Amino acid sequence: QVDLVESGGGSVQAGGSLRLSCVASKRIYTSYGWFRQAPGKEREGVAALYSGVARYADSVQGRFTISRDNAKNTLYLQMNSLKPEDTAMYYCAADHHPPQWPLSQHEYDNWGQGTQVTVSS
Repeated sequence: QVDLVESGGGSVQAGGSLRLSCVASKRIYTSYGWFRQAPGKEREGVAALYSGVARYADSVQGRFTISRDNAKNTLYLQMNSLKPEDTAMYYCAADHHPPQWPLSQHEYDNWGQGTQVTVSS
């Protein structure tokens, strides 16, 4: 039973911006994360948010911003200055426990189905 639904992916040129959204329709979680997986590569953590603390992968630091609208129970990922290497399927994730390793996929039990982001050069 999928509780997390992503949207906002698309195709943009390098240097452009996208904002991903993830709605949690049934539950409120303690920790949230955005992950991505490019073809032939492992899933990697991009950003995480827990107890008001945000963490980012080095590759996106300064370009991506994770946030949450509590009233809408919606998680966002604002992506600026996009690069071709940001091309991937993006997934949101959530869990009821505070993470020890916020950017590790093993910390999260609840996943969305993904939204594709394609950045052309």
